[in-house]
Amino acid sequence: MTAMKWWGWGLDGVSFTHEDKPELGPFILDKLGLDVTRTTERSKRFEELDLPDPILPGQLRAALEAAVGSEHVTADAIDRVIHARGKSIRDLIRQRRGDLPRLVDVVVRPGSEEEVTAVLEAVIEHDAVLIPFGGGTSISGSLEPEPDEERPVVSVDLGRLDRVLSVDAASRTARVQAGVFGPALEEQLGAQGWTFGHFPDSFTHSTLGGWIATRSSGMQSDRYGDIADLTRAVRVVTPHGTLATRPVPSQSTGPSLREMVLGSEGRLGLITEATVHVRRVPEERQILGYLFPTFSAGLAAMAELAASEHQVSVTRVSDAPETAFSFATRKQATRLDKVQSKALQAFLTRRKGFVLDQMCLSFIGYEGSAGHVAEQRKAVGKLVGRHGGLCIGASPGALYDQKKFDTPYIRDFLLDRGCLADVSETAAPWSELADVYDKTRSAVHGAFAELGVRGYLMCHLSHSYHAGACLYFTFAFPPAPGGADMIEQYDVVKHALQQSFVDTAGTLSHHHAVGTEHAEWLAQDVSPAGVTLLSGLFDAVDPGGHLNPGKIVARAPDREEAGKPA
Repeated sequence: MTAMKWWGWGLDGVSFTHEDKPELGPFILDKLGLDVTRTTERSKRFEELDLPDPILPGQLRAALEAAVGSEHVTADAIDRVIHARGKSIRDLIRQRRGDLPRLVDVVVRPGSEEEVTAVLEAVIEHDAVLIPFGGGTSISGSLEPEPDEERPVVSVDLGRLDRVLSVDAASRTARVQAGVFGPALEEQLGAQGWTFGHFPDSFTHSTLGGWIATRSSGMQSDRYGDIADLTRAVRVVTPHGTLATRPVPSQSTGPSLREMVLGSEGRLGLITEATVHVRRVPEERQILGYLFPTFSAGLAAMAELAASEHQVSVTRVSDAPETAFSFATRKQATRLDKVQSKALQAFLTRRKGFVLDQMCLSFIGYEGSAGHVAEQRKAVGKLVGRHGGLCIGASPGALYDQKKFDTPYIRDFLLDRGCLADVSETAAPWSELADVYDKTRSAVHGAFAELGVRGYLMCHLSHSYHAGACLYFTFAFPPAPGGADMIEQYDVVKHALQQSFVDTAGTLSHHHAVGTEHAEWLAQDVSPAGVTLLSGLFDAVDPGGHLNPGKIVARAPDREEAGKPA
């Protein structure tokens, strides 16, 4: 798999454009005062970067080369830069500026679990630091070395561990190596008639191991489940040997070791393999578009749908600001499109009583046999109708399905124009969702006012569960000229979002993990006692602080010397 751009999202030569979307430029100008035809910010060229020399003692390099072969050990500048950070807005701003004070020192690519074990043994023996690397898509600060780290930092890229090892058709599970990227996983399973069904926004550039290490969630989680539901067993190389859990459907063997690995962000070891649930490729798959008169009506419909016996694969409803943005990203409409749009608007306002700037776009997905899909569509249509909703057909859903992995490119597009844009998500009970939504909107708009900027905030509900759902917020604003540094201004808005989540009934993150970006709010989310338990777990497994130190919870200073070689 080709690595992503060192300065942005995705592959070189692939980018977001506004030129085929005639309404987008005027929309952004109106909402943010931003002229999208003017590029104001550019990344430094790679040749201009001032990179620190690698800290790579000869004995450590020799041990790593003995473990994986010299051709799979590199201290090349481009590899070190790509593997040193993820893709958070903070990461991208600093990369573009050339702010690279602490990189990883060497990148190692093992090709087997035995080689992973040998690499970890070398790291511990030579008192180095190991950071696992999947696709590099983290937006929570899970990949960066600690800024004051004086020991050598080894990035272990698991991309060579990329195979589906076997499929147990009777049990509907598959053994899969952790370094496989989303598209390759689906291709290998699809060749045998199976699908994993896990499609996060980062799907194209992220790996199974990364999904497990960050407790990822995919767009079709309503049917397939989150990665925690899909992962049946794991193999993890730890300082105490290889942890291997059994792929049984359930067990009563004390606290779940599998659960401890989920979301561990490399603090407990390197995930090399997992046994996961798979399903047969469905006979039919459809995503339909719906319109609701208000966001509250959409939330009520999704809550009823979650409580019903209906089986859907996608539940998503955008608030009015996100709906307006979605409509602004449409490509050039044909004459027929315009006629149909005007007719629909007339019907909505005159017959349905919609206020157009309050209506909300929704997507609901269906999978299974043709008969099952038809039956579910009909039943869900009645449910939607009880909340004032209206089905607008398959075309919007098909477009959403085609473009679902393109969204991260928009952030680079805006950053090129001096505008900050980012996302933050939470999960809350159905009874609290509206309150979380309202108070978070108030907090973020208060942050915009504090900074004196024109900002835009939008949200959608996704990933519905029995007890609640995810709220996924997106914000954008051009930093105030002459104000604080753009990262400091970003932090004001980000802090308002996160603090609102934990001040209400939300969690600090639904699927973007903790890393360093969200660690500040961990004790408010899981309680101080929870942080103490996590710290004790990490210190017991890794007393020398060799495994991705500083992520999720920081190590206590009085324990930092524990476990180091004499």
